[in-house]
Amino acid sequence: MKAINITAYTEDASQIEAIKAVFKAFKIKYKISKATDLEKPYKPEFVDMIKQGEEDLKKGKGIKISFDELENLCK
Repeated sequence: MKAINITAYTEDASQIEAIKAVFKAFKIKYKISKATDLEKPYKPEFVDMIKQGEEDLKKGKGIKISFDELENLCK
């Protein structure tokens, strides 16, 4: 079984029911996700980690370096 993602922009519940009927007729297993699930591409844990890093910088923890300095560190 291969999974694919399909985004359908429906205007009302009857259209959703019609899509479900087509999938059932073709015996295709499906899962419906809420639009809010699709609008959040990053995992909450990752977002929390980034926010924590920003807070740490504001509190003076960590260091800021320029791109050139970073590039020199990687050589």
